[in-house]
Amino acid sequence: MHRRPRPFASGAALAALLTGCSATPDAAAPGSGAHAGHAGEHAGHHGEHAGHHGEHAGHAGHAGHARAHAGHHGGDAHGAGPLVHRFERAEDWVPEFEGPERDAWQKPADVIAAMRIAPGMRVADLGAGTGYFLPHLSRAVGPTGAVVGLDIERDMVRYMTERAARERLANVTARQVGPADPGLDPGSVDRILVVNTWHHIPDRPAYAAKLRAALRPDGAVVVVDFTDTAPHGPPKEHRIAPEAVAAELRAGGLSPEVVAEDLPDQYIVVGRRADAGPAR
Repeated sequence: MHRRPRPFASGAALAALLTGCSATPDAAAPGSGAHAGHAGEHAGHHGEHAGHHGEHAGHAGHAGHARAHAGHHGGDAHGAGPLVHRFERAEDWVPEFEGPERDAWQKPADVIAAMRIAPGMRVADLGAGTGYFLPHLSRAVGPTGAVVGLDIERDMVRYMTERAARERLANVTARQVGPADPGLDPGSVDRILVVNTWHHIPDRPAYAAKLRAALRPDGAVVVVDFTDTAPHGPPKEHRIAPEAVAAELRAGGLSPEVVAEDLPDQYIVVGRRADAGPAR
């Protein structure tokens, strides 16, 4: 489902992007046979994982969602709704979100390349979880740029803050946000990354409009989520086709496109501000 770059027709449907769930997608709580301690709402927010994020998001973090989403409910473009679960204790999720096997299917270098980040840019990782992408983004923006990891789980934010200090990521900060608002000032960021998180967000067109408002004139939202055939990720009924993600981004005022990077289990949809110039 990761096709060659092409803009979507106006009738295409969309569903996609920001942190909350940003890794081995949708895993159940480590050490539990079910989603122990994570049932209910992500960070206790209205049962909806909007803005994490996380797969990441967070998050939900960028990984570990495959098993965790099982048995959850909600309502999205497929009729199944946004997935609802919590990722409260960050250290419990590190093996899932940060395992070495994730690099093979997540291909972070390819994701960063698709974002077309220039040194000095300000980038938000929505649903950043444990911060899997933060070191990659930190290097991409360079010492004159800035990266902010956003998640609705307080402990994920705590973990990202400590990670930035431990790994000496001087241009990285982390902040907790609510489930229905990314908490970004108007015109404040150049790129917003949403990995394995879009399927957690309710009312995605409205959320996309908030993301658009946060972008600078040449800004873009980059949504990475699971294909219908991926061996991990949320249950099939919660997966969102790239065409649906594109339609939702368009409804929020963005100009969407599926990019060419061939991730083994995921697609990438980039939504640029409709009033932006040609891609840099």
